[in-house]
This record gives sequence, structure tokens and C-alpha cells, in this order.
Amino acid sequence: MYNFTQISQYLRCPRLYRYKYLDGWVERETRASMVFGRCFETAVGAYFRKEDATAVFFRGWDGYRESGLEFRKNESWDKLFHCGLRLLECFAQQDRVSISDPQKNLQLKLVRTLSGGNTFISYIDAVGELDGQKCIIDWKTTTSRYPEQPDGLLRLDPQLICYSWMTGIHDVALVVFIRKSVPEIQYLKASITDAQWHEYGQVVDTAVSQIEAGEFPPHGGIRFPQSACVGCSHLGICLGNRRLIDTKLARKTGADALDWLEQFVD
Repeated sequence: MYNFTQISQYLRCPRLYRYKYLDGWVERETRASMVFGRCFETAVGAYFRKEDATAVFFRGWDGYRESGLEFRKNESWDKLFHCGLRLLECFAQQDRVSISDPQKNLQLKLVRTLSGGNTFISYIDAVGELDGQKCIIDWKTTTSRYPEQPDGLLRLDPQLICYSWMTGIHDVALVVFIRKSVPEIQYLKASITDAQWHEYGQVVDTAVSQIEAGEFPPHGGIRFPQSACVGCSHLGICLGNRRLIDTKLARKTGADALDWLEQFVD
């Protein structure tokens, strides 16, 4: 069984795919931004189900008040809590998104059979209307605005292409909740083409065939001043750095012995 995250991570770095999905190394849940986003999006779902979204957000976020999360500079549990409340209030006041039958159209699980017989699965945040137009909707929380230029940029987003391919719905939208001193919400729209569906299907089939064949070559490596490797939570494995491994990662129960690590240490 495959999904968007697996395919995108394989395309980014096949060796990272092996670490996570075959060897069982998972990132520890320590980043406040990741936890906040999950709690906040749960509250957004509660809003459409006519529940008390503020209470839902508080219950979820309160569970991490004393959990030792890693916060960005000038952020704290309390600041993010109040930011979340203001974002929920702003979202309700703007009232640009509607979702009929939230029990059916929130957190949709979709399954597709690939050409080789494997299963591809997606969980889509919502199918609803933005400004009266039916579309796939994906919630995002971030600290800065998403770029809007050049025109049409959003339709190159591989996750939205994937969701459009899975649903057969051309129109897609991002609702971006921006965490800053004055919270802001972006509503971004795009339309995915049939050609993009076909291309994405080919990308998935190719990646799956390589995974099934056991092809996990290392990523190209470090290039300064910017490198995806620097921010990768699994960097300690590539470096053979036990301290980084223990700090950033945990291993799933049942994973194999660590002998294979030796082959990656220069």
C-alpha cells in the first residue's frame, strides 16, 4: 500500500524512504509546529460539524502544554494557543468555505488500484466549496504567506495534483492559516489538467516499480548554502551520528537489528 507522502519522499531521497518505511526509523514528535497544525486542523473539522471548535482546539493543544515541545524563536504554547483562537475566529467571520455533509466530505479516504496491482491510498482534508466553487480543499498552517506569483504556480503543487488525480475533481484549493502576530488566512485556487493526472500516474507507477525492485540509492548529498539534507530528521543515520539518531528518531517495534548502519559510515 502506497500514499502521496511515501512517493514524494522516495522521489526526494530513496535512502530516506528506506530508513522510514523499511527500517522503521520515525521522527520523534517534538516540533511544536507539527503538533499545532494537527490540533488546529482537527478544530477546523469540528467547526464544520457544528461543534465548539474552540473547545476542541483547546483540548487537543492542552495535552501538549508540558510535553517539552520544540518551539520556534518568539513562540510558546500560550502564544500559539491564542494565535489558533484568532485564526478560528477569522475563518468563521470570513465564511468563504462551505462543506455539505461534513461526515462524508471531511477527511475522505480514497483508494486506487495501480497498474501493477498495488494499492494507493489518500486522505483528503475536504471536498466542498470555496467562494461557491466546488473543489478539493487542503488545510495548511505556516508562519509565512505562500507565494502567489507567477500566475498558475499552485497547479504545480504535487500534493494537489495527487488529490485531483485520486478524486477526478479538477479544481483544487489551499486554505493557508498563517501564524504571525496578526494572523492571516490565504485562499488559493488552481485547476489541474487531464495531462497532469496522466503524468502523475506515470510518476507513481515508476516510483513504485523502483521501490518494489529494492532500488534505494542515496540522495546527491550536501550542496551549500541550501540543502535538504541539513533539515532532514534522518541525517544522523547517513552520518552515523548516534547522538543525532537518539535525539531526532525512534525505531518502531519489530524493526531489524542495526547492523546495516555500518555500511553507510565512511
